[in-house]
Amino acid sequence: MRIWVARPEPGATRTGDRLAGLGHRPLVAPVLAVAPTGAQLPEGAFAGLILTSANAVQALAAQDRDRLRAVPIFAVGARTGALARQAGFRDVRVAAGDARTLAELVRSVLEPGATLLHAAGAERKAEPAASLIAAGYRLAARELYAARIAAALPEAVAEALGADALDAVLHYSRRSAQAAHDLATAAGLGGAFAALMHYCLSADVAVPLASAGITVHFVADRPDEDALLAGLPASGPTGFR
Repeated sequence: MRIWVARPEPGATRTGDRLAGLGHRPLVAPVLAVAPTGAQLPEGAFAGLILTSANAVQALAAQDRDRLRAVPIFAVGARTGALARQAGFRDVRVAAGDARTLAELVRSVLEPGATLLHAAGAERKAEPAASLIAAGYRLAARELYAARIAAALPEAVAEALGADALDAVLHYSRRSAQAAHDLATAAGLGGAFAALMHYCLSADVAVPLASAGITVHFVADRPDEDALLAGLPASGPTGFR
């Protein structure tokens, strides 16, 4: 299958390599670019550090990593947890890939009243912060990174859509799915985009596509890349690979 990988780097290239290893032909063309905001972390002691994205690990400055190295880390999923360990954090706990299980993980380890630091992105959802605050935890959030939408649909994608040379697209976040749809529509290629097979990391990621009337071909049964890519050979039409 000829598959568009729309997620931001550095994950996009890694995903493209995995697709190639599975016999697919990836088109790596992100619609978002992630960059650090330069925000400084607050002073003081924290009972735990919440990481809701792998981008948070990369955005932490070296001095922040040194200061927080012994603080328990609560990572949303396996990839984020692995990056935290690689960055030198010693006590890393990993949730099952979503905000609900992340909040449950925190509650299973720390008592209400504990002060937590959330290394967040500029665009973030209410959870897990809302559930933790409601349960009595004190939460300080810092926006350490931001994902900027591309100014236009990547040229390679526009050419491929115009030539009917794409079969599918992988969506890893609600925001990137919305951006891909909006950029394709702005380029006059909304119909070609809608006709692709859309593979989504979770039901939440699929929301903007469904809202636009686009058929979602596959939703992973758990929010990690292995589950998403497992859908490709099982769900794709014969003759594409």
